[in-house]
Amino acid sequence: MIELYYWTTPNGHKVTIFLEEAKLEYKIFPVDIRTGEQFKAEFLEISPNNRIPAIIDRSPNQGAEPISIFESGAILLYLAEKTRKFLPTTLGDRTKVLEWLFWQMGGLGPMAGQNHHFSQYAPEKIPYAITRYVNETNRLYGVLNRQLENREYIAGSYSIADMACYPWIVPYERQQQNLDDFPNLKRWFETMAGRSAVIKAYQVAEKYKTTTVTEDSKNILFGQTAESIKPRK
Repeated sequence: MIELYYWTTPNGHKVTIFLEEAKLEYKIFPVDIRTGEQFKAEFLEISPNNRIPAIIDRSPNQGAEPISIFESGAILLYLAEKTRKFLPTTLGDRTKVLEWLFWQMGGLGPMAGQNHHFSQYAPEKIPYAITRYVNETNRLYGVLNRQLENREYIAGSYSIADMACYPWIVPYERQQQNLDDFPNLKRWFETMAGRSAVIKAYQVAEKYKTTTVTEDSKNILFGQTAESIKPRK
């Protein structure tokens, strides 16, 4: 049994996609990041960076003790190695998948996240910041579009790289991007959207999904300092 500590963000969707693809048994423990549940002491025990997602694997291989993992990329890698699915075993092919997994973790996710912040949530609309991150998101879409030329999936065969990247492309309109400008990316995006496990993962999200972001929520989400991560009871 996998315990998934989850909210409806792109990083949360990555893990539900894998769990549905691999048909693993899992139970969701919602962590409402709008209300500060990510700062509760019990959550910080498994996710010291006070971010979702995190998991506890209650049945690791070889009968080991339960193990907790935080950071979405690390979770995908762990689950791929545990199940021996969606990650090639040959060194060259495995490395290609990991390159694109880390590309998403270090590039697409953070840049698109800043795009969302300055375009959607920042109390002051700063043209330089908006242009900076919209343009960088555009560049990264171009990188992915080029990689997908003559490839069905990002690293060749379907992998955790695709699961990592797809949820960050879903809000392309909010990111002020036009998929028609990236035909290879658009074809891949439509293929991903049609996968039954992806459909199920987003159906799961509907149970928790909300668009309400209040001023209090913004202070919780965007006003964090070292003081913020002192555990709450």
